[in-house]
Amino acid sequence: MKKVLYICGSHNQTTMMHSISQELPDFDNYFTPFYADGFINLLQKNRVLDFTILGGQFRKNAENYLKQHNLKIDYEGSLNDYDLVFTCSDLIVPKNIRNKRLILVQEGMTDPPGILNNLVKYFKFPRWIAGTSTNGQSDAYDIFCVASEGYKDFFIKNGIEPRKIKVTGIPNYDNAIQYANNNFPYKNFVLVATSDLRETFKFENRKKFIRQAVEIANGRQMIFKLHPNERFKRAEKEIMKIAPKGTLVFPDGNIHEMIANCDTLITQQSTVVYTGIALEKEVYSYFDLESLKRLAPLQNNGTSKINIANVARDLIRYEKHYSIPNKNKLVKQIQENYYIRRIIEKLA
Repeated sequence: MKKVLYICGSHNQTTMMHSISQELPDFDNYFTPFYADGFINLLQKNRVLDFTILGGQFRKNAENYLKQHNLKIDYEGSLNDYDLVFTCSDLIVPKNIRNKRLILVQEGMTDPPGILNNLVKYFKFPRWIAGTSTNGQSDAYDIFCVASEGYKDFFIKNGIEPRKIKVTGIPNYDNAIQYANNNFPYKNFVLVATSDLRETFKFENRKKFIRQAVEIANGRQMIFKLHPNERFKRAEKEIMKIAPKGTLVFPDGNIHEMIANCDTLITQQSTVVYTGIALEKEVYSYFDLESLKRLAPLQNNGTSKINIANVARDLIRYEKHYSIPNKNKLVKQIQENYYIRRIIEKLA
């Protein structure tokens, strides 16, 4: 039985990995929280990186999720020699998976490029310094499964080889209509989804953002859903000083269900904006709305996990025909098989 390692991280990344594994029951599936080696691992062990998916609450949540669902855990992929590895981030590619067949799955929206990108490009600094704006640029993977044709074009413009990109859709964002059936008790409100910009050392004028949200709401009921990585007490205190009486603040809860029940969604730099777009809500974002609509993930009734699993099966199937060094030929064959399958499915 082929052994597969799924590298998790945030709740979104962890649930994505789990959903993909459920479509590969004939594989021997193992999971690990996100990890690194070398100097980054040293920082992680000393809790310097607790604000990232390498540690802190992110890691605790990932471990708890894996244990609650009785999934087999192999910390840092140390127990087995894996035939295939899945990850949602290639900002860090540990040494023990660099010679493995690797599938990168797009998690969601990427950070906008900034001055740090230039430092990475011209001075060869580690890509993780620039954040998710450099996602996909490691070239350490065999296949990059992305959310939409719009994102395929986006990543190609960022220098990623077209032959490595496969448009599969991404779990958690490919079936927004499912969230309309929920038990969230509030309806017809203005939902404000905050981001963890300050916690990840990015600039944010939170007071200005809250005032803008209040202006957009124009007297309507407001609900703030805080990012899981935020300092809740600080954020709630800031909101209550500016927002009108009756404003609600939720540190927890299913934000997709909240979006399904709201009339207006106000975001900063959050992938959940795509749920709002898919459900045809009035949407506000720090990003250009028309660009977001072009990038929006495929809505394929939740079949992205199946598409990604098929990519994995093809990658494993052709292992006996092509060696690791001959990846170009292998990836081309997988690409052809994928599109042939899609054509057959449409004809059926």
